[in-house]
Amino acid sequence: MIHRDQRLSMASRFLWIAVLMCTLSAFTIQAQVEEQETPLPTESPEETTGGSSGEQESKPTPKDASRAKPRELLEDQFDASSTDWGSYYDPQSVFCGKYDCYKILGFDYDSFGKAPPDTKIITKRYRKLSREWHPDKSKHKDAKERFVKISRAYEVLTNVETRHEYDTMRFDQEAYFKKYGTSVLWSYAPKSDLTMVIALIFIVANAFSWFSQKHRWQMVADRLTKAALEDWTTSQGGTPESKDLRETALGILNEKPAESETVKENGKGSGKKQKGAKKLSAREKKKLEEEALLPIIKALVNDMDDFGGGFHKPTWKDLLVVTVAKMPYNIGLSLLWNAKYYLRRLQKLELSDEEREVLTERAVGPVVWDTKSEEEREAMMKKELWIKENRVEWEEEQYVANLSAADQKYYAKLKKKGKAE
Repeated sequence: MIHRDQRLSMASRFLWIAVLMCTLSAFTIQAQVEEQETPLPTESPEETTGGSSGEQESKPTPKDASRAKPRELLEDQFDASSTDWGSYYDPQSVFCGKYDCYKILGFDYDSFGKAPPDTKIITKRYRKLSREWHPDKSKHKDAKERFVKISRAYEVLTNVETRHEYDTMRFDQEAYFKKYGTSVLWSYAPKSDLTMVIALIFIVANAFSWFSQKHRWQMVADRLTKAALEDWTTSQGGTPESKDLRETALGILNEKPAESETVKENGKGSGKKQKGAKKLSAREKKKLEEEALLPIIKALVNDMDDFGGGFHKPTWKDLLVVTVAKMPYNIGLSLLWNAKYYLRRLQKLELSDEEREVLTERAVGPVVWDTKSEEEREAMMKKELWIKENRVEWEEEQYVANLSAADQKYYAKLKKKGKAE
């Protein structure tokens, strides 16, 4: 019985050993299958030599080699002369402007996935591009511009913080907008030199002010010429100046024998009756006289530099720059005069001659004041035209004085009846 039990114990032990060996063989076969299906990690040769001395190194197949070293293969496929730089939303040029920093260095952000290029690979790519596009080595006309972009892309991608921000804002334009403000949407770049534009505006403004003053003088000159030539009456708009101008022109015309004789012969005719001679009408005589007087009157008017009231020939003082420069001075004088005037009113002092003159000029206007003689100005000052009632009465007198004799009588009759306005 004892020997039989020993034999059974030995048999059971052999059975258990056989089962364990089968199990270990099954696990070994499964592990070898999984190892063949799993790609080898991209490690350096020094890292792959680890392990026990009894293990043998297996030679990788061509497919395993392409998986083990993808960056080296990418380096071999990279074209340094490529101009495909992609695009990126960077209107403020914080990173690489409108171009993609990765594309500039030959990387594709959408393809490298979870294995982005590290600083070592980026530096290697930058050096290769530098050899191709450095201005001292390349003869391409755009080498300098391209190298600036390449250097900027290298700076962005080798800085940890900048690269992280660049990757984050690639698909988050709102974050870019919030950080760099509203000006990222647009920017106004002057097309022309600002100094040249300001200088041009300055020249045009001064030329305009000069020609504007010239136009004002010419308007008065043309009206005075027409009034003197046609001998306007007061009701027609004639003035003592136009009357004096006509008399002067007639005197000059009479001093010219040839022209005066022509006017007399055409106006009066010769004593002897000529056969077929046509007698001139009064209108034709007047026209001949006006044709003779016109150049004389124009020459006389052209010699008048100032008609008063600001209607003078343009000078350098009428340029806009001079007017603007004198403006603070004139404003200061006006404020000082008003301050003295109101101070004297508070002291209840009588108006001085200077104050009466200034108040009268303000009441009638500088144009009317400059056209009046000294005697007329004295009379206007005595009427105290700065008072509204006095000024209304004076304006009515001026209106009536410009009417014809018949109209003045008719106006007086209407005023007497209380119908005149």
